[in-house]
Amino acid sequence: MNMLYDSDTFAVVHILANAPEVDTPEAEDLPLMPRHGFEIVDKRSGKEVYLDGSWAEMFQLQIQAWQDHTPSQEEVEDTLDSYSSLAQMPVVMH
Repeated sequence: MNMLYDSDTFAVVHILANAPEVDTPEAEDLPLMPRHGFEIVDKRSGKEVYLDGSWAEMFQLQIQAWQDHTPSQEEVEDTLDSYSSLAQMPVVMH
């Protein structure tokens, strides 16, 4: 798990799947391709959204674009705000 962004408004975490080694017994029952994703927490509403699959791929493209052109905090916050409507899960501390 890697914290990518943390502000007063949002937090973004890149969650990496822990896939076992290919030649271990545990690998037989698991999908061949581990699924990575991104968790976006909207601190204003106390809700989060987990992006995986094609949503995660689209978000990864956004991150790559940010690496090519360093955005302002406002640009990052505006982009993350566009995902806020997807956030339905309340954040629970564990």
